[in-house]
Amino acid sequence: MNRLFRLAPVLRARKAQEDAARGDLTQSRAEIQEAQALVKRRQLELVGADAPSEGSARAMVAALVARQSLAAGVFGAQRMVTDAEAVEREKMAALTDAAKRRRAVEMLSERHAALVRAHDLRTDQANLDELAITSKARDAANSVQTPTDRNGSEA
Repeated sequence: MNRLFRLAPVLRARKAQEDAARGDLTQSRAEIQEAQALVKRRQLELVGADAPSEGSARAMVAALVARQSLAAGVFGAQRMVTDAEAVEREKMAALTDAAKRRRAVEMLSERHAALVRAHDLRTDQANLDELAITSKARDAANSVQTPTDRNGSEA
């Protein structure tokens, strides 16, 4: 029986793919956190930009336009969070798929190891049986020869 698992390189490759997918997922989660931090900063900027209560019409219009721009920035940042979360879901699916593929090869590896162990146990048992049979035959042969030696000595 071949003791080496022929798919060992495939298993290493699958583990590497799973590690890469895990790294991508971690990066995606970091991007989500960055986008959420951007949303908070832009919301604080929007809250801090109060509309002037007095001043010229031009100043009030400019302040309103600035607030609209800040609101659009908040919306854009929220959109970035949504997009990053969608990417995270894709990365999670890729990680799950990679883990399934790795586990399938791992199960083959475990099955191969079990077959090798069973083969080794059968071989060991056969060797022990052979030793026991040989020992019994040797003992039987010795018991047959011993009385002959005694009879031969006495005569």
